[in-house]
Amino acid sequence: MSSLNSFVWGPYMLALLVGTGIFLSLRLGFLQFTYLPRALKLVFSRSGKDLGEGDITPFQALTTALSATIGTGNIAGVATAIYLGGPGAIFWMWVCALFGMATKYAEAVLAVKYREHLPDGTMQGGPMRYIAEGLGLKWLGWLFALFGSLAAFGIGSMVQSNSVAVALETTWSVPPLATGLVLALLTGAVIIGGIRRIGKVTEKLVPTMALFYVAGALVILVLHAAHIPQALSLIFSHAFAPASAAGGFAGATVAAAVRFGVARGVFSNEAGLGSAPIAHAAARTESAVRQGLIAMTGVFFDTIIVCSMTALVILSTGAWQSGETSSALTYMAFQQGLPGPGGLIVTIGIAVFAYSTMIGWAYYGEECIEYLFGLKARTPYRYVFCSVVALGAFQKVGFVWDFSDTMNGAMAIPNLIGLLGLSGVLVKATREGLASPETLS
Repeated sequence: MSSLNSFVWGPYMLALLVGTGIFLSLRLGFLQFTYLPRALKLVFSRSGKDLGEGDITPFQALTTALSATIGTGNIAGVATAIYLGGPGAIFWMWVCALFGMATKYAEAVLAVKYREHLPDGTMQGGPMRYIAEGLGLKWLGWLFALFGSLAAFGIGSMVQSNSVAVALETTWSVPPLATGLVLALLTGAVIIGGIRRIGKVTEKLVPTMALFYVAGALVILVLHAAHIPQALSLIFSHAFAPASAAGGFAGATVAAAVRFGVARGVFSNEAGLGSAPIAHAAARTESAVRQGLIAMTGVFFDTIIVCSMTALVILSTGAWQSGETSSALTYMAFQQGLPGPGGLIVTIGIAVFAYSTMIGWAYYGEECIEYLFGLKARTPYRYVFCSVVALGAFQKVGFVWDFSDTMNGAMAIPNLIGLLGLSGVLVKATREGLASPETLS
């Protein structure tokens, strides 16, 4: 699995992901920069929130997508990127996010444009539909759905329950068995109600958990304000120059900074994977462009804000030279920065972030399996998903992450083909949408 993962996430995949973001940015006139202020305004605006067909409000669609993206990638993923690629990896994570905003916009626009009603009245959309209907490549859409339904068992369940189990066992000696069973039951209690119940839970849980974590990080950064300029200097200087070994840090090349910055950035914000548009397709909206603008703010919140907070805490406290990695590094940084409650913030953050991610990814996997086998597959899939959540707590950390990364890469390939192939349709829809005053109201 490790060898397969190295192949899937080699230089060609990273170039395809970032290259697609750059290509779409050029075709859309760098819309992610010019329309970001208006997009942020739309997120918090209640006007027109219930316009059009769909299952959940546009804001609930965003929080459902964020519930799946704001997770262990923001805590463990950022730390791993710094450990393997040095401080410069954060710069490339930012670059990936800025172009990824255009990718996420494109995914949501196409998802809403090509969505369809299922026999039970719910809405379904996402890469499997815009690849099959837009490009006419039904086999490729089917392949995406297959990979998506499998990927949910990795990034959406095993990685999350495993991270929580490790954190709780380390902090409070909670047996992994207990953690796995409790998480499985809590996940099942929400996903059994479908996307409407998921939307209601995430619109309250996601903003609360994000504010809790960011507030804790801000307190540490205020206390270490004198070290922030040095932390930023490390990020920018080592983005283009190797990071020398120091303390427990083994050193990193520029190539490693680029690779792990982009890979962990994509793992965190999921731009290009094709997961988030499945949630945005369920939004009650008449404007695909409006939902696309709302969708691209997800990358901004996830990477530019939450991931940056984690990175600055790790660098400003000096913990990055400790030799620790993953969530243990973030835990150490928060504990050093704010002795006592700092480590608690990370432990609670991992638990809540992971739980929300499982809820969001359960929906993604469910929609993919429904596309493959129809509504009859929905209930069995939910039971299997919850079982994998419980089992994930016992798995070896390396296998869990390698499996997740490999499945994410397998999802991304057909999705990126769909985005590139439908870029002309996307540009036309964007021009028409932005010309309508209702889009930005």
